[in-house]
Amino acid sequence: MAGGEKKKSGGGGKKKEVKKETGLGLSFTKDENFGEWYSEVVVNGEMIEYYDISGCYILRPWAMSIWENMQTFFDAEIKKMKVKNCYFPLFVSPGVLQKEKDHIEGFAPEVAWVTKSGESDLEVPIAIRPTSETVMYPYYSKWIRGHRDLPLKLNQWCNVVRWEFSNPTPFIRSREFLWQEGHTAFATKEEADTETLISTELYRRIYEEFLAIPVTKGRKSELEKFAGGLYTTSVEAFIPNTGRGIQGATSHCLGQNFAKMFEINFENEKGEKSMVWQNSWAYSTRTIGVMVMVHGDNKGLVLPPKVAALQVIVIPVPYKDADTQGIFDACAATVATLSDAGIRAEADLRENYSPGWKYSNWEMKGVPLRIEIGPRDLANNQVRAVRRDNGEKTDISRVFLVEQVKGMLDKIQQNLFDVAKQKRDACIEVVKTWDEFVKALGQKKLILAPWCDEEEVEKDVKTRTKGEMGAAKSLCTPFEQPELPEGTKCFASGKPAKKWTYWGRSY
Repeated sequence: MAGGEKKKSGGGGKKKEVKKETGLGLSFTKDENFGEWYSEVVVNGEMIEYYDISGCYILRPWAMSIWENMQTFFDAEIKKMKVKNCYFPLFVSPGVLQKEKDHIEGFAPEVAWVTKSGESDLEVPIAIRPTSETVMYPYYSKWIRGHRDLPLKLNQWCNVVRWEFSNPTPFIRSREFLWQEGHTAFATKEEADTETLISTELYRRIYEEFLAIPVTKGRKSELEKFAGGLYTTSVEAFIPNTGRGIQGATSHCLGQNFAKMFEINFENEKGEKSMVWQNSWAYSTRTIGVMVMVHGDNKGLVLPPKVAALQVIVIPVPYKDADTQGIFDACAATVATLSDAGIRAEADLRENYSPGWKYSNWEMKGVPLRIEIGPRDLANNQVRAVRRDNGEKTDISRVFLVEQVKGMLDKIQQNLFDVAKQKRDACIEVVKTWDEFVKALGQKKLILAPWCDEEEVEKDVKTRTKGEMGAAKSLCTPFEQPELPEGTKCFASGKPAKKWTYWGRSY
């Protein structure tokens, strides 16, 4: 029976038809069919709805509120860095887009073009931004004249379009997505380098402190860096179920490349003409997809309390002849107490659904903590709290409700991170030779290997590992480098190794 149908009551005298626990569950398990499980979880958990244009998705309030909770934190942090918000148009003229050759070559296959207005063809087609370097920088050259105009630090919260053709996946790979993009210009390379690390650290905090996902901070290889940039730093997450790395967010030092193309010059304190140093940095709604993949289980979503729209759901459990009104009043009072303490709480007082049905429904939606109030709880002035992450049940006195619930939410947040880190760390394999590398790749590992740091060698690794699962590539060179003993050879070329780098398949 579908979840939306009414359960017929046996006798004719029943007043209400109550929906029992029905086919609310998932048809696929996370371990056996990850792709289908993920698609089902994001829809059944009311995060997204599929749209009639392939690769585009409707972000429902349940997902949007998570994005807003991250945005509140991040926006306040970048304002402390004296970054100001702005908004630039969605459209880019082809001349400007094509100015930075490496940059546009990197994005060309994904650029969407507007070619018509009504029935008439446009004289010059207009591109839709895949990212905004070329949209913004012509105006940086207009606004920056002297050293007093620097640094210029702007950010915009917006959407971008990349017309992907390979497997669109909600949140992870979509044709339109939401993000923030910071674009900054400095007088010196030192300032640009410093800011790159500051924004990378903010991205680590979003993943680790808010989404409870362990990430590695590091630098991308020359092959994997941002097209047209000097170097790229990133935070990298890992999905143990699929054995794939996923780029979590990026911070690019653009060097003076764009300044040269767009003539962003300033007069320094000595009256000499110099080019600015620039950065761009971004994280997107992809973060939400990584969270679903890492924490979700066979009952549905599991949301970290810090980002969940709803942290506590209160459910009345009235039995026959119980004081239903008393129980409902206790639920309302519990919500009021928690809400006053700044906890996001609601009661599910719908009478045409059974408590069991409600449990499954809110488990599917991933609410971190469920509070049940039945006749026994009412008599003992207590509530029963059930954790979503591990199913633990605890009876709490209503006298200590707020501090107990706050403590439990903190424990859930920490436990989600600890469990995710334990699972990720169990997948890390240190290899020294090509044979070990191939074996570890077949076992879906996150591989740490000594590397000679040569682009041709990385290309060769990609070629040699091509297959149904996709080729392996470098994910990042971690900032925290293990010791590299003298004489260590590169796992792929046998040449002297220069650094330790993470490798694997990726999204």
